[in-house]
Amino acid sequence: MKIVKRREDEVVNGEADSFGRDFLGLLVHAYRDLGEKNRLSLEDLVDECKTFYLAGQETVNSLLAWTILLLAIHGHWQEKERREVIQIFGNQNPHVEGIAKLKTRFTEGIARATKYNSAAYFPFGLGPRSCVGMTFATTETKIVLSMILQRYTITLSPAYVHSPMTIITLQPQHGIQITLESLHNDA
Repeated sequence: MKIVKRREDEVVNGEADSFGRDFLGLLVHAYRDLGEKNRLSLEDLVDECKTFYLAGQETVNSLLAWTILLLAIHGHWQEKERREVIQIFGNQNPHVEGIAKLKTRFTEGIARATKYNSAAYFPFGLGPRSCVGMTFATTETKIVLSMILQRYTITLSPAYVHSPMTIITLQPQHGIQITLESLHNDA
């Protein structure tokens, strides 16, 4: 609620002319709507924020987990991606310009792994209804993977037991045990 209050205060104090054009700004605008019929209740505002946050965490966690598993299994994919990351970023932290240049070969790998069955893996929805946070989640995932690939080789732990289960999304029942080996001698 602190973030919502801050947005409201900025408008009231004249520091901003709207609550923002992002998802939270739209929710705060609906909460403050003058028309009783269209107004979002405080409870609904909080519930929408929780849903957006939790769904975003679940989606990114799932995307990262399965991507890391596939990179650990398919070392040649991992090396190809590492070369691209190092070519774009070197040893620097990922930046916006570079993230936009990264190819999404993962999509091709998923297509092959699922035998081109689009319903087998759809972290952001199918058809006309897609996740509003897809761009953010994809960017976040690219940043995390870039930072991992710059620093480590990923291998599957011998302790890993492949046992996917469906709760809301497809998840590894016992987690994904991997080994990270530093690419740098000083680490």
